[in-house]
Amino acid sequence: MTDSAIQSDPLERAQRHIDAHLFEPLTLGALAEAARLSAYHFTREFGARFGLSPMAYVRARRLVAAASRLASGAAPPLVELAFECGFDSQEGFTRAFKRAFGVPPGRYRRSDTPTRMETIAAMTERAQVRISVTQSPEPVRKGRLRIAGFAAVFNLQDKAGIPGLWERLVPMLPLPGQAAPETFGVCAAAPAAAEPGSMRYLAGALLAPDAPAPDDLDVIELAPQAYLVFRQVMDGGPVHPQMDAAAKEIWGERLPRCGRKLVQAPDLEFYPADSTPDQAGAWVEWWVPVEA
Repeated sequence: MTDSAIQSDPLERAQRHIDAHLFEPLTLGALAEAARLSAYHFTREFGARFGLSPMAYVRARRLVAAASRLASGAAPPLVELAFECGFDSQEGFTRAFKRAFGVPPGRYRRSDTPTRMETIAAMTERAQVRISVTQSPEPVRKGRLRIAGFAAVFNLQDKAGIPGLWERLVPMLPLPGQAAPETFGVCAAAPAAAEPGSMRYLAGALLAPDAPAPDDLDVIELAPQAYLVFRQVMDGGPVHPQMDAAAKEIWGERLPRCGRKLVQAPDLEFYPADSTPDQAGAWVEWWVPVEA
């Protein structure tokens, strides 16, 4: 990739920053600043492209670098190497190293034969799923939205729990005061007390502006906003692998390179009336807020 492409791609900028400062103190905020993104958007885009949270990627890169130093005989004592890699103890470093490479670091250093090494690519490898995603050429303006449903906080590791929110919501539809049959998945930054980089996901339906909030449901109100709209046409196969692949394509590839400035506002999944995403030809849309 050329230097100009790196400068225009926030994730490439962050990756270069990690490589240049690998054994220095690194934080999510510092990496987001290097990418010139908010911590929320940076975490979404980075996880979509690399399959790891930014800080998990940093730890994995440090372990690979530590393994190279051990193999070359140029590594310091293990306790020093553990601290350089950002671990609080040699024991924690040893456990992480063994998970990654199959043997503890001391044995790795003494071994005369190559040991199985999981590189970053192997750690982040995911099955390839063919998807069909088209993008609106210009942002599309949407009006005010008032959405009620079930919400919870998720990170990159436990987001497989999101379908459970839909399983709770769908039997309740239509909700009292529901204004339209379409449904929405709303992704927003998590509360400050949550794990950095987490998101709050709400599976819900559109309420009339004056309808009372249904009991025991969360309600989110969204101001009018311009969105880049991505439409995904389903192929009739399993839904969740296709949705995951689309998220990876949209957040990991298209948005970092689209040249649009993201807005710190919730993004949405839009499901049309009588949506049947497990049927070939069905479609869903992803609405990502941007400056118009």
